[in-house]
Amino acid sequence: MEIATQSIEGGFADPVFNAQTVFRAVMDAMARPGSVQSLPAFARPPAPLSATAGAVALALCDNDTPLWLDPALQISAAVKSWLGFHTGAPLANTPADAHFALIATPAKMMSLDGFSQGTQDYPDRSTTLILQVSDLVSGAPLLLEGPGIEMTATIAPAQMPRHFVEQWKQNNQRFPRGVDMILVTPDGVTCLPRTTRIKTMEA
Repeated sequence: MEIATQSIEGGFADPVFNAQTVFRAVMDAMARPGSVQSLPAFARPPAPLSATAGAVALALCDNDTPLWLDPALQISAAVKSWLGFHTGAPLANTPADAHFALIATPAKMMSLDGFSQGTQDYPDRSTTLILQVSDLVSGAPLLLEGPGIEMTATIAPAQMPRHFVEQWKQNNQRFPRGVDMILVTPDGVTCLPRTTRIKTMEA
């Protein structure tokens, strides 16, 4: 009974306006990689899914977008039920089948090449990863370059996977294929589209 109640509660109070606001924030963040777009707590999903990640999922996912959950989210019946009720998105059997992937513990995330990379003809069929991070200032500093960035931008997301920069360079090399990434903090989003180049500050 409790899971059923959690499934119904915590969605957008104003579905159209809230979804548009979240979608615009994500699109602006994709257009200007490294910029941080603030977001109010529009959604209240069950833990360990964060409010911001939940809101992004509600805005982007629907019954045509298979969704993959990392192990921390997969074990929560409440999270799966909440996402199913509010988005209608089917759960993907494998990361390679997913249009979107929700990652609650990025430090333990599988390699980027395990997700759908799209094809040369349909690069948009790749997976967009939604990573929950506690902040964008306490991790290893990353120098960003590429389309949408005037010169350079710097972010330092917490809890990122080991060897992330090397994996991202390989992701760049697969262009036009490759994954895109949305980093969600408790109060906003920033994006790393596949066209963004990343260097460590020491490089």
